[in-house]
Formats: sequence, structure tokens, C-alpha cells
Amino acid sequence: MSADEIPDELWRKIIEIGVKSSTFSYKDLCCISISSRRLCRLSCDDSLWDLLLFLDFPTHIVSASSSQAPSKFIYRTRFEREKERKVAAHRRALLRKESEISEWGRRIRELEARLSDEAERLQSSSLQFSDLLKVRQASVALKVWQPEVVRGRQKQMVEQNAVPVEGRLRALEMEMKLCKQQIMGVNRALREVKHRFDIAIKELESMKYHPLRDYKSTRSGDQVSNGKTKKLKTSINYSGDQVSNGKRKKLKTSINL
Repeated sequence: MSADEIPDELWRKIIEIGVKSSTFSYKDLCCISISSRRLCRLSCDDSLWDLLLFLDFPTHIVSASSSQAPSKFIYRTRFEREKERKVAAHRRALLRKESEISEWGRRIRELEARLSDEAERLQSSSLQFSDLLKVRQASVALKVWQPEVVRGRQKQMVEQNAVPVEGRLRALEMEMKLCKQQIMGVNRALREVKHRFDIAIKELESMKYHPLRDYKSTRSGDQVSNGKTKKLKTSINYSGDQVSNGKRKKLKTSINL
């Protein structure tokens, strides 16, 4: 039995079962409608599109004006509105994610600036600490006999320092410990913020990707298929030329003989 011999009632039942079981979507009905005039007439039945409206848009409310329009037209209108709503929601999500990435970038810059300040503070404290250690060593050395030149240099170093050495050394030691703790905490926070920044960047890239809008793969696929076609044609022409050349050589050989 051919497809033309199947009655309309059976075709209609098959399409209805496919729609009810969610096997057929609106795309399938549109594909069926372009296959033949008969299936186009059967797939445009209002009962099928009413069922698709109920399945795809359960919250759809049928108004008095829309009840007079074909169900397929109502479905297309509702689908376009839903698509616009999803596109707008997608744009808002992209803006929120971009704002989040901007905020993480600002936090990274703040932490890096704070880390640089703490490193400079630690370096300055270390230099002062080493200078005060030299002053303390010079003051201790003054109590021991030394050459006059060395003694004069050490005495000058001690006299130039107007701050109590021991108290200042303890304060600088505590300050260096505090700077090291601050640097460790800032480094830890910076690693965490950078990790979240990288995650947000990857999420934004995945959100921007859309298979239906990615035309590069389609073009590259077309280029590959065109390349294969060209290679196939070249190989066919080449093999054909070889065969024809071989026939010509045999023909010349037989004529010469």
C-alpha cells in the first residue's frame, strides 16, 4: 500500500497521536505541511494547533477576537511573543553577568592596590628595622675599645638616632608581622576573587553561545563540503583523464603495430 492510498482519517489520527505524545512539535508539522498538498491540508487542522497551544503554552487565554483567527496563526503569534520574551530575559541575564564581572574586576584592582601598599609598607619597615639594628650594634660597640676612626663613625650613628632603639625595634617587629599577615590575607582573598572572576567569564561565554546563531560552524561546514566536492570532482577528472590517456596510448600502440 502506497502513501496515497492511506485515507485522510488515518493520516489525521497518526498526526494527532504524534502531537499528543509530544513526538511531533510545531517544526514537525511545518515540515509535514511542505511535503505534499494533502499533508499540508491535514497538518493545518485547527484541532492539532489547538492541542499544540495547550501543550506548549498552558497559560494561554483565548480571547473573543483570537477565537475567530486560525489556530496556526494564534500559535505563531504566541510563539513570537514568547521568543521575544526569552530574548529580553536572556539580554537581562547577560547584563547582570557583565555587571558581576565588572564588580569582580573592581575588587581585583582594589586588592592588588592594597597588596602593593602592604608590600611597600613591609619593605619600609624592614629597612628601618635593619638601620636600627646597626644603631644598636654601634651603641654596644662603643662600650668596647676600638680605633678612633671606627669609634667616631659609630658615635655619629648613635647620636643621629633620636628614637629609643629597643622600643622602636619592638614596634617595627610587630609592624612587620602585621604586614605579613595582611599580605597573606590579601593574597588569599585575591585568589578567591580571581577564581570567581574566571568562573563568571566562562559563564558569560557559555551564555553568549547559541547554536542557532552560530553561523560560523555552518559556513565552515559548507566550506568543508565544498572542499570535499572539489576534491571529488578533481579525483574523478583526474582518474577520467588517466583512463582516457591510457586508452589513447593503447590506441596509438595498436595503430603503430
